Amino acid sequence: MTDLNSLVVFAQVVEANSFSEAARRLNMPTSTVSRRIADLERQLGVRLLERSTRSLRLTDVGSEVLEHARRSTELSDAVNSIASDHLLNVSGTLRLAAPPSISDSLLAPLVNAFQVAYPEVRIQIFVTDRIVDQVAEGVDLTFRVGDLEDSSLVARRILTYRHQLVASPAYLATCKPPKKPQDLLQHRLLAFSFWRPENNWHFAHRNRRDKETLTFQPHLSINEYSGLAAALLAGAGIGELPPIVQPHLLREGNLVEVMPKWHLRVFNLSIVHLGNRYIPRPVRAFKDFAVKMVPKLFPHLPV
Repeated sequence: MTDLNSLVVFAQVVEANSFSEAARRLNMPTSTVSRRIADLERQLGVRLLERSTRSLRLTDVGSEVLEHARRSTELSDAVNSIASDHLLNVSGTLRLAAPPSISDSLLAPLVNAFQVAYPEVRIQIFVTDRIVDQVAEGVDLTFRVGDLEDSSLVARRILTYRHQLVASPAYLATCKPPKKPQDLLQHRLLAFSFWRPENNWHFAHRNRRDKETLTFQPHLSINEYSGLAAALLAGAGIGELPPIVQPHLLREGNLVEVMPKWHLRVFNLSIVHLGNRYIPRPVRAFKDFAVKMVPKLFPHLPV
């Protein structure tokens, strides 16, 4: 079996274009680096480098082996990083960004539990409706709903759910509950929106065949789900809510789902970070923690 360490040394020699510089980067004697390369060539039975007093040149076989050597280097870095996480305390400052609608039901319990497990990590939270520029604004992780457009970011999906059409029992007691999307036009409708005169709700029946789009002018529109939930709770009408926004309202019967056979669209909630090769230890720890804990906060999401 080819020695992983020798492949790592080989990749470093090629990158440095020098045995002595590679030895300095690897913190080992130059003679050890030279011996590792010689042992690797002898083990493979091929020459990987052509040497002169002033330069190194890859052979054809050496170029092919280099690709595998680079992968070995990445694997070695990953293994060392995992080991370090367990051997060293995780500390530092973590900067998060999240929409306001999840700050109480998701973010607060998640961050509290994380800091119990990692008390040396300081956390700064930026709550905003807009999509942040993680590089320009110095944000390590963001919670994002929907798909990514920036290819420099990496997203890890943590929840999948569909929005629900809901109303208070008090409101439904004053009217004939709707059975199909067009019936909604006879009701006071509340929408999540910002300065739009018309809104659209796209419905799919749970029979997986029937679909309808409802276009309407809302009686109340607001670009913040917590405010929308408060209006619905007060009996202002019928509106849509993500099930991760104040989920206790439906669980305790303060709001009820309207037209449960007709489903609104499905969304993904992801945790997003920059696509760097080296992820700081607090960022990696929080991401892994969130992936495990958040689904436990919402075990029965409608999809």
